Amino acid sequence: MTSNNYTWDAAFLDLFDRCTVKYRAGRTDFTGWFNEADGALLKSIGYQPREFFDFVEDLCNYGGQPSVATALLIAAARRDYFLTIQKGVPSKHVVDPPTLPPKPDAGLGGIPWLARIIVKARAKLRGEMHPDTMYGCGGDRSFLSEHNAHPADFLRAVWAAGDDDQKILAWLKDQKP
Repeated sequence: MTSNNYTWDAAFLDLFDRCTVKYRAGRTDFTGWFNEADGALLKSIGYQPREFFDFVEDLCNYGGQPSVATALLIAAARRDYFLTIQKGVPSKHVVDPPTLPPKPDAGLGGIPWLARIIVKARAKLRGEMHPDTMYGCGGDRSFLSEHNAHPADFLRAVWAAGDDDQKILAWLKDQKP
């Protein structure tokens, strides 16, 4: 299935399903998963093969989380940013894991993990994730669940806030039921 603006989501879901079957069959090295059309799809939405793999791996290993629907919604937010803000031009910058705020850091609003996930969300939007870092990892999912915020909604809130962390903090506080 080829990708275009009307059917990219179906192509993404088809690829996700095929890769999930491969992973569950024991093919856990993603480097052989993608054919030329798959690579073109990922490139067209601003995705790297490793970040796609991370969602497949977590779905298979952590009770179906993040779900396929969540993976698609996160990909949609990244794709929108990639096409709208980056005009389809990938960033050459990569956020090095040691530069991320520490996991227990409670500097922003006294909320542990918030400063870290904001940096990760910005990196995800820009396509600057290091291969060893995942937006939507178990720690991120725990944080977002605790704060009643969907991972894709958080990405869009970070995008809308620009560089204003206080706007993100206010948005997060509004998510509590």
